Amino acid sequence: MHTIENPHARPNLVRPGVGLVLASRWRVGTPERQQATVRAIRKAWLNRDWPDGGLLSYSVLVGSDGDTLLHYSQWTSEEAHQHFFRTFRDDRNAEIDAAVPGIERVGLRRLAPPFRATVYGEGEGAGDAVPGCVAAVLVEIGPEGPEALADALEAGRAGDAGQIAAYAHLSADGTHLFHYAEWESETAHVRRQAATGPCPGIADDRTRGYAPALSLSAGA
Repeated sequence: MHTIENPHARPNLVRPGVGLVLASRWRVGTPERQQATVRAIRKAWLNRDWPDGGLLSYSVLVGSDGDTLLHYSQWTSEEAHQHFFRTFRDDRNAEIDAAVPGIERVGLRRLAPPFRATVYGEGEGAGDAVPGCVAAVLVEIGPEGPEALADALEAGRAGDAGQIAAYAHLSADGTHLFHYAEWESETAHVRRQAATGPCPGIADDRTRGYAPALSLSAGA
């Protein structure tokens, strides 16, 4: 199967058949290296056939901090990821590392598919706006449980200008919630973050803003 780019660099976060989601960060140091790394990833993947064995999509987002990249991939199962790791990963990463030496790979998280998908807006087509920013945060789950934590993260946001959708994932070990929220622009996200402040229990240093850069999947 060929490898294709998805429109607007946007994965389908509620696609059927997903048994595992992986989220991780790469630290590359500068905005110039962020863009060079995205170009290297695009080249390394588009020059190869889509790997068999259960990878459904692979997406890359560029952090507004000028340093990080967020990687979000969908798999049929943990076994599918292990097959890719053994068979297809090394040659792609070797090409990327040759193009952009010194990438630091940090923070791999295994997640269940979203247990909640909240789409903002009304009527047919709600949630179809193209996201200019994705806000991603990892939060430790307290005694209130994941549903209440997702409620707290999304409280009052239905009326926020610029909010498109939000997706709440439970970590594979059940200890954390990974919240992936789509916004029309970084300005809308920053305005909301300034108004609400940090959420108690955040395991990362802050809610990070990312611009969608690349989303790949299998073509015919």
